[in-house]
Amino acid sequence: MTGPEEPLPPELSPRRQAAELGGVPMAGGRVPRGTGRPGRGAGRRRWPRIVLTVLCTVALLLVATAAGTYLWADRELVKVDAVTDYRGRPSAGPGTNWLLVGSDSRAGLTPQQERELHVGSDQGTNTDTVMVLHKGANGPVLMSIPRDSYVPIPAYTDSRGVAHAASKDKINAAYAAGGPQLLVRTVELDTGIRIDHYTEVGFTGVVSIVNALGGVPVCLSQPVVDSRSGADLKAGCQTLNGTRALQLVRTRYSLPDSDLGRIRNQQQFMKSLADQVLRPGTLLDPFTLYPFLNACLASLTVDRGTGPWTLAQFGLQMYKVSGPGGKSVTVPLATANYTTPGGASAVLWSGSGSATLFGEIQNDRPVTTPTNPSGTVGS
Repeated sequence: MTGPEEPLPPELSPRRQAAELGGVPMAGGRVPRGTGRPGRGAGRRRWPRIVLTVLCTVALLLVATAAGTYLWADRELVKVDAVTDYRGRPSAGPGTNWLLVGSDSRAGLTPQQERELHVGSDQGTNTDTVMVLHKGANGPVLMSIPRDSYVPIPAYTDSRGVAHAASKDKINAAYAAGGPQLLVRTVELDTGIRIDHYTEVGFTGVVSIVNALGGVPVCLSQPVVDSRSGADLKAGCQTLNGTRALQLVRTRYSLPDSDLGRIRNQQQFMKSLADQVLRPGTLLDPFTLYPFLNACLASLTVDRGTGPWTLAQFGLQMYKVSGPGGKSVTVPLATANYTTPGGASAVLWSGSGSATLFGEIQNDRPVTTPTNPSGTVGS
């Protein structure tokens, strides 16, 4: 004979199990499967699926936003036939080369704005800034070309169909005579460096881009005061708004070494601008990022082959120039006090020094030219 059954522990009681599952015990104390509410474990198993769904949705929204922004930016960019093929053009070398141009165009400025920005009212268009940015295996190199460089200008046909023979003039005259296309060709033939992309910004572009970023911080080793540009900047670290930034990059008459001093200020400003663009406060804040993008699209002129991705690469290389692997240089000069046959003041490149620098950039070799040379290095 068997003894009396011992009662089941409460945690094993069929009624307890049924109560937890929301069911009713069957005969013999069995509880039917698949009845009642799911347990806590089932709820926990759903969480990974919910989180995954949310993450996928957010990712799709970000991709859609990025794709929409890209298409909008590419549609809004002003593009010109700046980079073209021609007989005698330098062959493609390793790396990528951008020609960066700051023009003194006053298009769209009112007389009051011309006075406020101290840009005068000249109707012609020249280049205040000419730089080549090289991306390569040895780190980025930013090479400034003095605007008063006296160089050969190749033959060209102007917009009216009039042919002009090759001549010698200041390099900024190439832009004034034949626009971006003639300037690119002049830089390529005089340096032997093949230009892959072209980027141009005017007076108002500098002002609107800097203001969209909330200003650009710079540190000046000495005061910059110039009645021609309107600059009145103290020494030390400070944040410049658009107007004051334009005054800084245009100042040259009050500097001891004129255009060479301006080039140093321009290089410093470009590095600070790139730092400001790529900081998290700009890239992750749509209320800063989109006004900045809108200002860029309204201000920049690029070649036909440049799109938003290419511009992003350009900005990244400008940012890296100020890093440990980057370098900023100026074309070595034979003389900074040359007088042209027409009586204008100009500068002459050093034959051997400039040829070495140009060859290093074109062939993507380490650049040996000293950073920001302020004097001449001989012919």
